[in-house]
Amino acid sequence: MTLALALTAFSPAGIGKIAVFLLMLSILVVLHEYGHFIIARRNGVRVNDFAVGFGPTLVKWTSPRSGTNYRINVLPLGGYCAMQGEDGKTNEAEQQREFRAAPTASDDNFQAKRPLQRLAIVVAGPIANFLVALVLLFAIGLLFGIPDTKVAMVGAVVPGSPAERAGLRTNDRITTVDGQPVANAASVVETIHNSAGKTLRIGYDRAGVPGELTVVPVSSMDPVAHRNLGHIGFRPQTAIRRVGPIEAGIESWNGFTTMFVATFGGLAGLVTHPTTAFGQLSGPIGIARVSGEVQDLGIAAYLSLAATLSVSLGFFNLLPIPALDGGRAIFILFEMVRGKPVDPEKEALVHVGGFALLISLMLFVTYHDIANIVAGKSAL
Repeated sequence: MTLALALTAFSPAGIGKIAVFLLMLSILVVLHEYGHFIIARRNGVRVNDFAVGFGPTLVKWTSPRSGTNYRINVLPLGGYCAMQGEDGKTNEAEQQREFRAAPTASDDNFQAKRPLQRLAIVVAGPIANFLVALVLLFAIGLLFGIPDTKVAMVGAVVPGSPAERAGLRTNDRITTVDGQPVANAASVVETIHNSAGKTLRIGYDRAGVPGELTVVPVSSMDPVAHRNLGHIGFRPQTAIRRVGPIEAGIESWNGFTTMFVATFGGLAGLVTHPTTAFGQLSGPIGIARVSGEVQDLGIAAYLSLAATLSVSLGFFNLLPIPALDGGRAIFILFEMVRGKPVDPEKEALVHVGGFALLISLMLFVTYHDIANIVAGKSAL
């Protein structure tokens, strides 16, 4: 099983899926950096370089108005926004101290801006990721439709299951259960779960033709509920309803808030329930595996995954860890409270500790991803 998974990853199809995943992730990172770029320029900060990718430059164009070098580099994995006043070598407080000691420094320097302006520039990247997720969800709703929870559709039917033996087929729409009209998909699942060993009369619609069948749910242990529930052997399928811009906007906002709260809850769980939460973390390897499986589900599902990753990327960068946007924001907030930057030496110590924590976290999630592959666990 494990060898088969490894061989699949290096097949032409597997390499293609990895390439699509890297492209999607790179676009999200570039849009993150573009958030920094926009707010930096709006606040009069010179952006020396805005690059797509890393490594040697393939194509470069210098704006005659702003002086920004727009680059496309060899390795198309993300990008960066290099502002005047950021050398990438010293910490924020050290750069502030150097700027204040150089009265001839230009006003278009990042360090010349008020703390509130610098804070806005720093958090603009994560906010851009949140906006990207919202736009993606809106596009999904407008182009592909929204889930219709009032319709109970039959998805994949398990071969040899009670559902198959009774005659239930994929794409059937369940309309009644024991003569009662179906209120929503969740009520059908709940009724089946609570009816182990009982005969149910299922009314259905198959391509416009009504019908009815009887089926007896079998009792089995549910791995999520951790108790015996009734099952007949089919996977519910989400019905899709086409909507206009207003309803798509409402649905996209609801979907975004759900992702936002779930991601925040997951990160909070690292503090409140670390044992459980750390076991659910996925790194680049795990996310790439999920991406490969979701690509088989269609464009809408993949765009939804991209929206989820964009929210996660925004939250990750807001973590109060040095080298991330959240870490930089914390030091700027301290500066706003104290009226002066944090001592460079103290910030350097925090940077060392934060960097060690970040590396430890990345090593852990990578180990976790590899262990799941070795164990043959599904990515979804």
